Amino acid sequence: MSSSTSARPAAAQERFDHRMAVFGSADAFVAAALPFLAEGLAAPDEPPPVAIAAPGNLAALRDALGTDAKDVGFIDHTDWYTGTAANAVAQGAGFLAANAGPGGRIHLLMEPDWAGRAGRSARESTEWIRYESLANLLFAPFATTALCAYDTRTAGPVVVDAARRAHPRTGVYEQPPVLVRELDAMPLPPAPRSAVPLADPAGVRDWAAGRGLPAAEAELFGRAVTEAAEAHGPVIEFLVWGEAPGCVCELRLCRAVADPLAGFVPPAGGDLAPGQGLWFTRQVCAYVDVRDGVPGDGGRIRVQYA
Repeated sequence: MSSSTSARPAAAQERFDHRMAVFGSADAFVAAALPFLAEGLAAPDEPPPVAIAAPGNLAALRDALGTDAKDVGFIDHTDWYTGTAANAVAQGAGFLAANAGPGGRIHLLMEPDWAGRAGRSARESTEWIRYESLANLLFAPFATTALCAYDTRTAGPVVVDAARRAHPRTGVYEQPPVLVRELDAMPLPPAPRSAVPLADPAGVRDWAAGRGLPAAEAELFGRAVTEAAEAHGPVIEFLVWGEAPGCVCELRLCRAVADPLAGFVPPAGGDLAPGQGLWFTRQVCAYVDVRDGVPGDGGRIRVQYA
């Protein structure tokens, strides 16, 4: 590849540039990746671009780059996408703070990991599309250029079509509040009849330990519930059910959670600590669902540990 030496320097941008590419083969992945990386290599005030993708796609990209591969960072996407969508927010924010140029300038090629966990459930997929949409708000102040690469062989047509609505250049883009409201309108399964009501979050830790969570994890789950309650209470009732590791607590609130970014905005300092509200909850738990309430309730936060 010679485009990194011949490409015209790009004009510096000031805001998040969130792009999308769809591919169905290694060759198509490389065809989308090469001009993007060349743009990054030519951009002023930027560190080397980074490709985060499946190992096979990274290998094909290295071969296509030739000697230019030394100027590009490579990260196996199973090392990047290691948890929930909220964990990915933390990962991205931390990476930009440590590695980006002035104003967050860097080119990131990002292929989500859809196959490494034997496929994602519909619920997980919904969380990732929510993350893709909210990224337009979360990273808006950064001059980062991101190309999200979707493999039709692993992501599937439903996910790809939904992802198009979360990326501004696709022609079917929906503003984040519109798309997030639609996702959050999906009803949650009702709590089982065996669910146990609790008056306050203090009993969640002991209940979870009694359902099989190890003591340290029960403590963490209890703290996660407490953080949500302190940030968005008063709470009418805490309803718990399930067995370890899938312990669930639903907080029935006096008022709705109005902010669609609740729990997604990284705190100052970045380290996980008590007092961070729903950010702490989202970092600790596999699922955090926020919904408008049923008649008589202001809203609900449903937290599932794993």
